[in-house]
Amino acid sequence: MEFYKRSIVFMALTFPFTIVNAFDFSGYLRAGVGYSEKGGTQSCFNLDDAYSKYRLGNECEQYAEFTGIQNLYKFKDESELAIKGTLAFYQDFGDKKNFSGDNYTRLVESYIMWNNISYLNGANIWAGRRFYNRHDIHISDFYYWDQSATGFGIDNFKYKDLYYSYVFSRKDNIFQEKLINRHDITISGFNTNYNGSLSVGASYIPKVDGPNRHSGASLSVQHKQKIGQFNNTLALQYGYGAGTGLSYTGDIALSHIDKSFRIVEYIDGQITENLSAQAEVIYQKDYRENAEDKQSWYSVGVRPVYAINDQFKLITEIGLDALKKDKTAMLTKLTIAPAWSPNGKGFWDRPEIRLYYTYAIWNKQAQLQADLNNPGSTLSSTGNFDRARKGSNFGVQIEYWWD
Repeated sequence: MEFYKRSIVFMALTFPFTIVNAFDFSGYLRAGVGYSEKGGTQSCFNLDDAYSKYRLGNECEQYAEFTGIQNLYKFKDESELAIKGTLAFYQDFGDKKNFSGDNYTRLVESYIMWNNISYLNGANIWAGRRFYNRHDIHISDFYYWDQSATGFGIDNFKYKDLYYSYVFSRKDNIFQEKLINRHDITISGFNTNYNGSLSVGASYIPKVDGPNRHSGASLSVQHKQKIGQFNNTLALQYGYGAGTGLSYTGDIALSHIDKSFRIVEYIDGQITENLSAQAEVIYQKDYRENAEDKQSWYSVGVRPVYAINDQFKLITEIGLDALKKDKTAMLTKLTIAPAWSPNGKGFWDRPEIRLYYTYAIWNKQAQLQADLNNPGSTLSSTGNFDRARKGSNFGVQIEYWWD
């Protein structure tokens, strides 16, 4: 019933205007089925308290997004008024519930926008719930800089070859229970060198009324470089207090003594006609007044894709995550996945229909950490693989996106 209600709301946002202007439809889908070597449903390998995991052959859910954009009116200055909505579906493997409870059907985007306003030097203004200024690494699905929010903003106001954006928001996403104000400013378009550009962003979270509540801020600096057939990204991020979310709204109980620092480096591109890849390196240090909460996270991984011919690929992915507190927990994951790719042999060509085999190994500290924080999870001594500290999964998956 919840699914039908939300579907009706989504269509209601767009249908009344389709008789006037064209309706643009896009989406994303990943779906499949996976099993453990022990015979049960696949459970995923991820290190407790790490901020991401390597995803090839290591996604344990069905997920889809369907996005509609409806242009409402075109003004004399060629600016356009439009609305946008995105309906998302999430369902865990092996869960008998249908897109409800921890699984969900949600209208994750719903906003109005006025684009390319000549009086604002081509800027856009918007209000509502929106995915905004999202930067992610594909192989780990890690959104390290993300200003998505429920609020309003002005986007890409041009002044002297630079672009300025501002967002005021009260919720990062639909799952944030408490309303918390956040201000985001981004300046982009710095031409630092040939084929290189720089963006700078700052977030400020004012203090929330109540005991043990603090303000916070964060800063993100990102450089993108085109090198032949490769695209390289380097990002540096720093935050304190509630800004330790590093562009997200962090824990408002943290004070100015609590700090986080992160460096992100990733590169992708075409190596030869038949070989492409993406690789990443991440380091994050969390300083906390409470010594027990201090930690360092290291992550390194690569996904090479070899095209056997125009429609078939052999994909591999290996990733290592390490989380250091008093001791270091480690997880290494390897996946091999032959895939049918009817639309081409490049790294980004989709759809891909993959058969995969995933093998992972983790150390004793990773198991102890899982037992403490998440008993019954994959790495714990009561998970799919008991006390073995190694295991494998296999399955089939389709991934597809379209505009």
